[in-house]
Amino acid sequence: MTTDICLGFSGAIGNTPLIKIESLSAATGCTILGKAEFLNPGGSVKDRAALFMVLQAEKDGAIAPEGTIVEGTAGNTGIGLALVANAKGYRCVIVMPNNQSQEKIDLLRTLGAEVELVPPVPFSNPGNFYHVARDRAEGLENAFWANQFENMANSDAHYHTTGPEIWHQSGMTLDGIIMSSGTGGTIGGVTAYLKEQNSQIATYLIDPTGSGLYSFLTTGEFKAEGSSITEGIGINRETANFHRARLDGAFQGSDREVIEMAHYLLKHDGLFVGSSAALNAVGAVRLARQLGPGKVIATILCDGGGRYQSRMFNPEWLAEKGLTPTAQDLEFLG
Repeated sequence: MTTDICLGFSGAIGNTPLIKIESLSAATGCTILGKAEFLNPGGSVKDRAALFMVLQAEKDGAIAPEGTIVEGTAGNTGIGLALVANAKGYRCVIVMPNNQSQEKIDLLRTLGAEVELVPPVPFSNPGNFYHVARDRAEGLENAFWANQFENMANSDAHYHTTGPEIWHQSGMTLDGIIMSSGTGGTIGGVTAYLKEQNSQIATYLIDPTGSGLYSFLTTGEFKAEGSSITEGIGINRETANFHRARLDGAFQGSDREVIEMAHYLLKHDGLFVGSSAALNAVGAVRLARQLGPGKVIATILCDGGGRYQSRMFNPEWLAEKGLTPTAQDLEFLG
């Protein structure tokens, strides 16, 4: 008799479904697929990176039993690390900007992580959450600083798991893939893998306002304008993980498009997703329109909407931001 039993929390990470998003497919004449990463046991795509970074640290001897995992994060990587830490008997310390959703902050504490909130300041400021996390790790014995931005185990997770899963689940007929970037891990690993399978696959970035990656890819210089309500994506430097990405182009998406798409997917497809997933869906429609009907386009549904309910799905908050959704169809994409 054969069984299909996962070994604990870690064994349940990955092998998420690839979902045909029917409303977007019908509207574009393409097959638009969403990799349902919100179905990972920790609720996001970051479970993969969290597991790979800890496994690599153990292999390298960077952490010993009963040690501490420390990371600076906008939330989802911290959640994945907190759960991996619990499963493996480690302490977890998370440093995050204090402007992230209260749901993620509360969840981290519920999971047992020690959470330190810091003001959201530029990377050049020593008070940036990235630098504070490094300092905290250096001040502790037997502590491992995950350093998800530069730790290549992050993109390795997606090169070895997410990319191959998308390729095989799509029947090896993929024409394009698009996603946003924070650390660069997902886009770095996935696009590197897929380009090796078929160099003709169109690989694109969708970037929020306030991030410099769109400018970097289109002009060669980092130039950011505006800001965004999105969390955990957008950056103004090239990380080691992002450097691994093999990209053909980039689009930019607005907060209005993010909110409209999140509510559109919930109403028309029953998909309750967060801001980065909504932006990725915006990008999928843009890429589908650029490539033309009949193509197969994939994107990443990074996490669920429950972690953003007090913002993205709160009528009062949306009204205050001037983002109350009004569109009945995809007219908000022009």
